[in-house]
Amino acid sequence: MLLVTFPVLPSVRSLIASHRQARFNETGQRLTRAALLQNAEGCDVLMVTVGDRMDAETIAALPASVRMIATYSVGYDHVDVAAAKARGIAVFNTPDVLTDATAETAMFLVLGAARRGNESLQLIHSRQWTGWTPVQLPGVQLSGKRMGVVGMGRIGQAIAARSAAFGMEIHYHNRRPLPQTEERGAKYHAQLDTMVPLCQFLMLACPLTPETHHLLNEERIANLPEGAIVVNIARGNVVKDDALIAALRSGKVRAAGLDVFTNEPNLDGRYYDLPNAFILPHIGSSTIEAREGMAAILLDGFDALERGQSATNRLA
Repeated sequence: MLLVTFPVLPSVRSLIASHRQARFNETGQRLTRAALLQNAEGCDVLMVTVGDRMDAETIAALPASVRMIATYSVGYDHVDVAAAKARGIAVFNTPDVLTDATAETAMFLVLGAARRGNESLQLIHSRQWTGWTPVQLPGVQLSGKRMGVVGMGRIGQAIAARSAAFGMEIHYHNRRPLPQTEERGAKYHAQLDTMVPLCQFLMLACPLTPETHHLLNEERIANLPEGAIVVNIARGNVVKDDALIAALRSGKVRAAGLDVFTNEPNLDGRYYDLPNAFILPHIGSSTIEAREGMAAILLDGFDALERGQSATNRLA
């Protein structure tokens, strides 16, 4: 029995149900820890999402029947993989299948921030637009600008390729350089702080780890070029909100495009009042194709484990 703890698209539900006997969360609300544990009784697989805190305490309390935990996401900082491994529970995630969807959203954020999308939408929806003028909401072009990508995994590389297609010069910081054949002309910086001063656009596409928590703080913002644009497609806690909000208010950061937030959905309310904050409700991977692909790769992982084969998306 497979427990799905979150709402899914009808096509995803059909796909899951066609492969395994499944129990779906029909409440329309996120399961509490107690409800998740109760519903997991008799299930051998849990399919969870980023809102489900699968910490060591929760994993220790899972029924003995649970053999697999699958997160419906690429990121897995909400799952204590070591605790699961200690209990002999396999853990899976969804790499590759949402790369394009997330990279497309990243470019939506870049364009929305650079071209003052928030203010444009407010102007036209308020019915206050009086017509074209040469000084109406001037933004900045992407072509000829330097884009610094923090985190050159699959998603970071896809963003870099799309940014290059807009005529941007790509710089990147990663734990290690990519093979030259995969860099596509991007310039590697072993130290983030040598790249930051060059970044007219700074793209955060890295995993959330103790090292990347509040990676974008007061010091790094101070070292950005005046009027830089910041985009976060990674995790909310990669950004220190106080620092970014202060920089958006002062104009040190021209604009920000944000799809992820600390403590979402209860994001810092100050973002709502910033006209230069182009914000989205965590829709990075929200396409029909990606959602179906995410379910399919998890189901393939379960099947591989049961056949005694390796799965590319198995974390533990």
